[in-house]
Amino acid sequence: MMFAVCLATLPWSLGRTTSGAPRYDEQNRTASLAAPGWHEGGGSAGPRGYLMGTDVLGRDLFVRCLAGGGVSLTIGLLAASVSVVLGTAYGLISGWAGGRLDAGMMRVVDVLYGLPYVLLVVLLAVASDALLDEYISRSRARQAWMTDRAMEVLAVHDPGEVTRSKAGELLTNNVVVAEAIAHAADGEARLARREVSAQARTGYDVLMLLLAIGSVSWLTLARVVRGQVMSLKAQPFVEAARAVGAPTRRIILRHILPNLIGIVIVYATLTVPQAILQESFLSFLGIGVKPPLPSWGNLAAEGISQLNPVKSHWWLLLFPCALIAVTLLALNFVGEGLREMIDPRRRD
Repeated sequence: MMFAVCLATLPWSLGRTTSGAPRYDEQNRTASLAAPGWHEGGGSAGPRGYLMGTDVLGRDLFVRCLAGGGVSLTIGLLAASVSVVLGTAYGLISGWAGGRLDAGMMRVVDVLYGLPYVLLVVLLAVASDALLDEYISRSRARQAWMTDRAMEVLAVHDPGEVTRSKAGELLTNNVVVAEAIAHAADGEARLARREVSAQARTGYDVLMLLLAIGSVSWLTLARVVRGQVMSLKAQPFVEAARAVGAPTRRIILRHILPNLIGIVIVYATLTVPQAILQESFLSFLGIGVKPPLPSWGNLAAEGISQLNPVKSHWWLLLFPCALIAVTLLALNFVGEGLREMIDPRRRD
């Protein structure tokens, strides 16, 4: 229900107001840090209601929580989907193949298990930002072009051995030459900065974030699926299918995968809250979903700064954290209910 509400209201919460600003970023400075309730400043309509209060810029926290919930839950679901597909496919291939292939694939999993999980997500997120910045600035191509021009200058004024290291020293030590070459580089169309809209940058950040979370959270599922597949291979119904000449693809699709549904469903419902928590942590560090686009993670991070011994604006932290907690608890109940409904071994 939480996801349905947040998703259904996304067109409204992400839409633009008459002023041209996104509704989640609409600012009302006269109602800055207003507590939950009714307040003056609603314009010609009189007092305005802020169900969850406002932040320091006067933005409605209720609208931002709706938009942030849609972003956080979408990232969680898509990251869980990536994780489930990778983990199920990897574990299925490993468990079905057996032998040396199985041993090699599991050693890869062991190595990845030994690496810090959160650090991998952080590195992937930071690397994606660096790749986009390089794409926009073309800094490497520009630096290479400037070095080539500096080598040409050296060849004219110093006919001796011309190397790229000497050209780099010239660009570093001779400000006049460096500025002249940089000005010439500005005139090269292929070296000009690329234009990337704010919407495209935000979409790229969200996509890379969910891929970073999903691509490193499949290890546990791969091991569980492998164990189940190895157990199912020895079951009489699989042996009977082999005896009648059923092809491997049919055995996997008709006999193996249906018996993995319960495990996969439960794991997916546990991966969604895990992905939401990881997104919250990354947003807190400033490398997840970036403001002004809200998510429950960066909303909670913004609320922490408003807690102080003098006057605490408690609603800025309470509501995002409460929504996260309720959603995580609900997903655990959903996972257990789905497992009992789908898994044939749990039916009465």
